[in-house]
Amino acid sequence: MSEADVVTVRGHGLEVEHIPGRTPTLIFLHEGLGSVAMWRDFPAKVAAATGCAAVVYSRYGYGQSEVLREPRGVDYMHVEALEVLPELLERLEIPDPVLVGHSDGGSIALIYAASRNDVKGLVVMAPHVFVEDLSVRSIAEAKVAFEGTDLPQKLGRYHADAAKTFRGWNDIWLHPDFRAWNIEEVLPGIRCPILAIQGFDDEYGTMAQLEAIAKQTGGPIEILRLADCRHSPHRDQPQVVIEAMSRFIDRLDSGA
Repeated sequence: MSEADVVTVRGHGLEVEHIPGRTPTLIFLHEGLGSVAMWRDFPAKVAAATGCAAVVYSRYGYGQSEVLREPRGVDYMHVEALEVLPELLERLEIPDPVLVGHSDGGSIALIYAASRNDVKGLVVMAPHVFVEDLSVRSIAEAKVAFEGTDLPQKLGRYHADAAKTFRGWNDIWLHPDFRAWNIEEVLPGIRCPILAIQGFDDEYGTMAQLEAIAKQTGGPIEILRLADCRHSPHRDQPQVVIEAMSRFIDRLDSGA
Protein backbone atom coordinates (compact mmCIF):
# COMPACT_ATOMS: atom_id res chain seq x y z
CA MET A 1 0.00 0.00 0.00
CA SER A 2 1.46 3.36 -1.00
CA GLU A 3 1.64 6.36 1.31
CA ALA A 4 1.60 10.03 0.28
CA ASP A 5 3.65 12.69 2.00
CA VAL A 6 4.92 16.26 1.56
CA VAL A 7 8.66 16.82 1.75
CA THR A 8 10.18 20.30 1.72
CA VAL A 9 13.22 20.58 -0.53
CA ARG A 10 14.97 23.88 -1.27
CA GLY A 11 12.03 25.70 0.27
CA HIS A 12 9.31 24.06 -1.82
CA GLY A 13 6.80 21.47 -0.67
CA LEU A 14 6.93 18.38 -2.90
CA GLU A 15 4.29 15.70 -3.25
CA VAL A 16 5.95 12.34 -2.51
CA GLU A 17 4.47 8.84 -2.66
CA HIS A 18 6.20 5.88 -1.02
CA ILE A 19 5.68 2.25 -2.07
CA PRO A 20 7.23 -0.19 0.42
CA GLY A 21 9.58 -2.97 -0.64
CA ARG A 22 13.20 -4.12 -0.62
CA THR A 23 16.28 -2.32 -1.82
CA PRO A 24 17.29 -0.95 -4.21
CA THR A 25 14.70 1.80 -4.10
CA LEU A 26 13.31 2.91 -7.47
CA ILE A 27 12.99 6.70 -7.86
CA PHE A 28 10.45 7.70 -10.51
CA LEU A 29 11.21 10.97 -12.33
CA HIS A 30 8.30 12.17 -14.45
CA GLU A 31 8.09 13.80 -17.87
CA GLY A 32 7.79 17.53 -18.67
CA LEU A 33 4.06 17.59 -17.98
CA GLY A 34 3.99 14.66 -15.57
CA SER A 35 3.25 14.18 -11.88
CA VAL A 36 2.72 11.44 -9.31
CA ALA A 37 -0.84 10.89 -10.56
CA MET A 38 0.13 10.84 -14.23
CA TRP A 39 2.31 7.77 -13.69
CA ARG A 40 -1.01 6.05 -12.81
CA ASP A 41 -0.38 2.48 -11.60
CA PHE A 42 2.91 1.94 -13.41
CA PRO A 43 5.21 2.47 -10.37
CA ALA A 44 3.09 0.12 -8.27
CA LYS A 45 3.22 -2.55 -10.99
CA VAL A 46 6.99 -2.24 -11.30
CA ALA A 47 7.36 -2.42 -7.52
CA ALA A 48 5.18 -5.54 -7.45
CA ALA A 49 7.10 -7.18 -10.29
CA THR A 50 10.53 -6.49 -8.79
CA GLY A 51 9.75 -6.47 -5.08
CA CYS A 52 11.58 -3.13 -4.84
CA ALA A 53 10.52 -0.12 -2.83
CA ALA A 54 9.63 2.93 -4.89
CA VAL A 55 9.42 6.68 -4.44
CA VAL A 56 7.32 8.73 -6.84
CA TYR A 57 7.37 12.51 -6.55
CA SER A 58 6.06 15.57 -8.35
CA ARG A 59 8.71 18.19 -9.02
CA TYR A 60 8.20 21.79 -7.95
CA GLY A 61 5.43 23.26 -10.13
CA TYR A 62 3.84 19.89 -10.92
CA GLY A 63 1.04 17.73 -9.57
CA GLN A 64 0.12 18.62 -6.01
CA SER A 65 3.56 20.01 -5.23
CA GLU A 66 3.94 23.72 -4.64
CA VAL A 67 2.70 25.80 -7.59
CA LEU A 68 5.37 27.34 -9.83
CA ARG A 69 6.02 31.00 -9.03
CA GLU A 70 8.61 31.97 -11.64
CA PRO A 71 9.63 31.10 -15.23
CA ARG A 72 11.94 28.14 -15.65
CA GLY A 73 15.50 28.70 -16.82
CA VAL A 74 17.37 26.81 -19.52
CA ASP A 75 19.20 24.98 -16.72
CA TYR A 76 16.04 23.72 -14.96
CA MET A 77 16.91 20.05 -15.47
CA HIS A 78 20.42 20.62 -14.11
CA VAL A 79 18.95 22.37 -11.05
CA GLU A 80 16.67 19.38 -10.45
CA ALA A 81 19.46 16.84 -10.91
CA LEU A 82 22.24 18.61 -9.03
CA GLU A 83 20.38 20.43 -6.26
CA VAL A 84 16.84 19.12 -5.69
CA LEU A 85 17.20 15.36 -6.19
CA PRO A 86 20.32 14.97 -4.00
CA GLU A 87 18.60 16.82 -1.15
CA LEU A 88 15.40 14.78 -1.54
CA LEU A 89 17.29 11.48 -1.46
CA GLU A 90 19.25 12.62 1.57
CA ARG A 91 16.05 13.57 3.41
CA LEU A 92 14.48 10.23 2.54
CA GLU A 93 17.71 8.39 3.51
CA ILE A 94 17.90 6.50 0.21
CA PRO A 95 21.39 5.28 -0.79
CA ASP A 96 22.19 3.58 -4.10
CA PRO A 97 18.91 4.35 -5.89
CA VAL A 98 17.78 3.09 -9.28
CA LEU A 99 16.51 6.15 -11.15
CA VAL A 100 13.57 5.60 -13.48
CA GLY A 101 13.17 8.67 -15.67
CA HIS A 102 10.74 9.50 -18.46
CA SER A 103 11.49 12.26 -21.01
CA ASP A 104 12.68 15.29 -18.96
CA GLY A 105 12.93 12.88 -16.03
CA GLY A 106 15.28 10.68 -18.06
CA SER A 107 17.50 13.69 -18.76
CA ILE A 108 17.51 14.56 -15.05
CA ALA A 109 18.48 10.97 -14.21
CA LEU A 110 21.42 11.10 -16.64
CA ILE A 111 22.69 14.42 -15.28
CA TYR A 112 22.43 13.15 -11.69
CA ALA A 113 24.23 9.89 -12.45
CA ALA A 114 27.05 11.72 -14.21
CA SER A 115 27.74 13.79 -11.10
CA ARG A 116 27.63 11.07 -8.44
CA ASN A 117 28.79 7.53 -7.74
CA ASP A 118 25.81 6.42 -5.67
CA VAL A 119 23.47 5.33 -8.50
CA LYS A 120 22.94 1.59 -8.79
CA GLY A 121 21.31 1.80 -12.22
CA LEU A 122 19.32 3.96 -14.63
CA VAL A 123 16.16 3.25 -16.56
CA VAL A 124 15.57 6.08 -19.02
CA MET A 125 12.51 6.19 -21.27
CA ALA A 126 12.47 8.65 -24.19
CA PRO A 127 15.22 10.80 -22.64
CA HIS A 128 16.53 14.01 -24.23
CA VAL A 129 20.26 14.67 -24.48
CA PHE A 130 19.98 17.41 -27.12
CA VAL A 131 17.17 19.39 -28.77
CA GLU A 132 15.77 18.06 -32.06
CA ASP A 133 13.60 19.90 -34.58
CA LEU A 134 10.97 17.19 -34.08
CA SER A 135 10.81 17.99 -30.35
CA VAL A 136 10.33 21.71 -30.93
CA ARG A 137 7.62 21.14 -33.57
CA SER A 138 5.65 18.83 -31.28
CA ILE A 139 6.00 21.19 -28.31
CA ALA A 140 4.78 24.08 -30.50
CA GLU A 141 1.79 21.92 -31.48
CA ALA A 142 1.13 21.26 -27.80
CA LYS A 143 0.92 25.03 -27.24
CA VAL A 144 -1.73 25.30 -29.95
CA ALA A 145 -3.64 22.42 -28.38
CA PHE A 146 -3.45 23.99 -24.93
CA GLU A 147 -4.86 27.25 -26.26
CA GLY A 148 -7.58 25.75 -28.44
CA THR A 149 -8.75 22.42 -27.01
CA ASP A 150 -9.79 20.85 -23.70
CA LEU A 151 -6.15 20.08 -22.84
CA PRO A 152 -6.18 22.53 -19.88
CA GLN A 153 -9.12 20.65 -18.36
CA LYS A 154 -7.42 17.30 -18.90
CA LEU A 155 -4.19 18.50 -17.29
CA GLY A 156 -6.21 20.03 -14.48
CA ARG A 157 -6.98 16.51 -13.24
CA TYR A 158 -3.28 16.02 -12.50
CA HIS A 159 -1.91 19.45 -11.53
CA ALA A 160 -2.85 22.03 -8.92
CA ASP A 161 -2.42 24.83 -11.50
CA ALA A 162 -2.42 23.34 -15.00
CA ALA A 163 -1.79 26.65 -16.76
CA LYS A 164 1.34 27.45 -14.75
CA THR A 165 2.58 23.88 -15.11
CA PHE A 166 2.09 23.90 -18.87
CA ARG A 167 3.63 27.31 -19.47
CA GLY A 168 6.59 26.55 -17.21
CA TRP A 169 7.48 23.61 -19.47
CA ASN A 170 6.30 24.92 -22.84
CA ASP A 171 7.74 28.43 -22.64
CA ILE A 172 11.29 27.32 -21.89
CA TRP A 173 11.37 24.56 -24.52
CA LEU A 174 10.20 27.09 -27.14
CA HIS A 175 12.61 29.80 -26.00
CA PRO A 176 15.36 30.48 -28.59
CA ASP A 177 18.06 30.02 -25.94
CA PHE A 178 16.91 26.46 -25.32
CA ARG A 179 17.89 25.29 -28.82
CA ALA A 180 21.50 25.06 -27.62
CA TRP A 181 20.60 22.88 -24.61
CA ASN A 182 22.74 19.74 -24.71
CA ILE A 183 23.93 17.30 -22.03
CA GLU A 184 26.20 15.09 -24.15
CA GLU A 185 29.23 16.47 -22.29
CA VAL A 186 28.11 14.75 -19.07
CA LEU A 187 27.48 11.32 -20.59
CA PRO A 188 31.07 9.98 -20.29
CA GLY A 189 30.81 10.46 -16.53
CA ILE A 190 28.04 7.84 -16.24
CA ARG A 191 29.47 4.48 -15.18
CA CYS A 192 26.41 2.65 -13.82
CA PRO A 193 24.34 0.20 -15.91
CA ILE A 194 21.65 1.77 -18.11
CA LEU A 195 18.44 0.45 -19.64
CA ALA A 196 17.41 2.95 -22.35
CA ILE A 197 13.96 2.65 -23.94
CA GLN A 198 12.36 4.52 -26.81
CA GLY A 199 9.45 4.07 -29.23
CA PHE A 200 9.89 4.22 -32.98
CA ASP A 201 6.83 6.49 -33.16
CA ASP A 202 8.01 8.95 -30.49
CA GLU A 203 6.71 12.39 -31.49
CA TYR A 204 9.19 14.19 -29.22
CA GLY A 205 12.49 12.54 -30.14
CA THR A 206 14.28 10.08 -32.41
CA MET A 207 16.54 7.09 -31.86
CA ALA A 208 19.46 9.52 -32.21
CA GLN A 209 18.98 10.27 -28.51
CA LEU A 210 19.57 6.64 -27.50
CA GLU A 211 22.45 6.29 -29.96
CA ALA A 212 24.21 9.28 -28.36
CA ILE A 213 23.76 7.75 -24.90
CA ALA A 214 25.02 4.34 -26.07
CA LYS A 215 28.13 5.83 -27.73
CA GLN A 216 29.13 8.24 -24.99
CA THR A 217 28.34 6.68 -21.61
CA GLY A 218 31.00 4.71 -19.77
CA GLY A 219 29.09 1.75 -18.35
CA PRO A 220 27.09 -1.22 -19.64
CA ILE A 221 23.96 -0.29 -21.57
CA GLU A 222 20.94 -2.13 -22.91
CA ILE A 223 18.85 -0.49 -25.64
CA LEU A 224 15.17 -1.36 -26.06
CA ARG A 225 13.54 -0.02 -29.22
CA LEU A 226 9.77 -0.50 -29.32
CA ALA A 227 7.37 -0.67 -32.25
CA ASP A 228 3.84 0.70 -31.88
CA CYS A 229 5.14 3.06 -29.23
CA ARG A 230 5.08 6.84 -29.01
CA HIS A 231 6.61 9.08 -26.33
CA SER A 232 5.43 7.06 -23.32
CA PRO A 233 6.72 3.47 -23.47
CA HIS A 234 5.30 2.71 -20.02
CA ARG A 235 1.80 3.55 -21.30
CA ASP A 236 2.02 2.21 -24.85
CA GLN A 237 3.94 -1.02 -24.11
CA PRO A 238 3.65 -1.44 -20.32
CA GLN A 239 4.14 -5.19 -20.07
CA VAL A 240 7.23 -5.21 -22.28
CA VAL A 241 8.72 -2.34 -20.29
CA ILE A 242 7.96 -3.94 -16.92
CA GLU A 243 9.50 -7.25 -18.00
CA ALA A 244 12.62 -5.48 -19.31
CA MET A 245 12.93 -3.51 -16.07
CA SER A 246 12.54 -6.68 -13.99
CA ARG A 247 15.34 -8.42 -15.89
CA PHE A 248 17.54 -5.32 -15.62
CA ILE A 249 17.04 -5.06 -11.85
CA ASP A 250 17.69 -8.80 -11.44
CA ARG A 251 21.04 -8.29 -13.19
CA LEU A 252 21.84 -5.34 -10.91
CA ASP A 253 21.14 -7.56 -7.90
CA SER A 254 23.34 -10.36 -9.22
CA GLY A 255 26.12 -8.02 -10.27
CA ALA A 256 25.97 -9.37 -13.83
